[in-house]
Amino acid sequence: MQEKLKSYINEKKLYIEQELQRYLEELEIPLRLKESMIYSIQAGGKRLRPILLLASYETYETKIEKALSSAIALEMIHTYSLIHDDLPAMDDDDIRRGKPTNHKAFDEATAILAGDALLTYSFEIIVNDPLLNPKEKSYIIKMLAEASGPKGMVAGQILDMEAEDKQISLAELETIHTLKTGKLLSFAIMTGAYLGKADAAQLKQLEQFAYYLGLIFQVQDDILDVTGDESKLGKPVGSDVHNQKSTYPNILGLDGAVEKKQIYVTKALNALELAKAKNSALQMLTDHFSQREQ
Repeated sequence: MQEKLKSYINEKKLYIEQELQRYLEELEIPLRLKESMIYSIQAGGKRLRPILLLASYETYETKIEKALSSAIALEMIHTYSLIHDDLPAMDDDDIRRGKPTNHKAFDEATAILAGDALLTYSFEIIVNDPLLNPKEKSYIIKMLAEASGPKGMVAGQILDMEAEDKQISLAELETIHTLKTGKLLSFAIMTGAYLGKADAAQLKQLEQFAYYLGLIFQVQDDILDVTGDESKLGKPVGSDVHNQKSTYPNILGLDGAVEKKQIYVTKALNALELAKAKNSALQMLTDHFSQREQ
């Protein structure tokens, strides 16, 4: 299973990275802006969100070209969010994936503009995709805007900032992570399944699966911030403590966080089975999300 999963991730990651490079190289824009955008896109990301989208699509269909523009757009939005997260006004990080953050490699103004460019270009990519019909384009743009905007990721980011230096409840923490991390993961799963023509009952179960997968991803992230290997993570451990953020280990203790993660895994896999996606790549990726080391 592990070798099969590793092969699947590597194959999809290579495909996504080639396409990301192609989309950026064809842009005729100011050189410094282009270099800054490419710098962060090439910074060694895991590409888990676009891989999830393709895996969700492949659960119901086979020709993944139809889902490619959505996967590329999603990764560009994720990358923009990381560029902005690292800025001095946000998390003030100097290192991302073992390399200087964008504003350190270039400057703050260029980093902000590179993030803005990746965000807006993502929607252009979807609009220009000849494989999508107008109804599909409308659906994807609406879902992506909601997932990444003031009702999704951005809302989660500000709630996360407001929770610093405070002791918050587990329910409040789950809300933050459902918005900040979970909404884009949910977009990946729901959009892939929608384009793959999953039926209404399957989509309903996949919505539940996506909710728990987002929480699995975040609780493992919190655990790694305590127990992780800096050489694998590409960033210092203990940054959540340094930034005085509420985390699963902080609220539940390390053992409690691990136990809560397993509860989420059980619920996610149950929803996946009801969506008729048992033994799919989505199931393998759930195991990967819960056990990842970086």
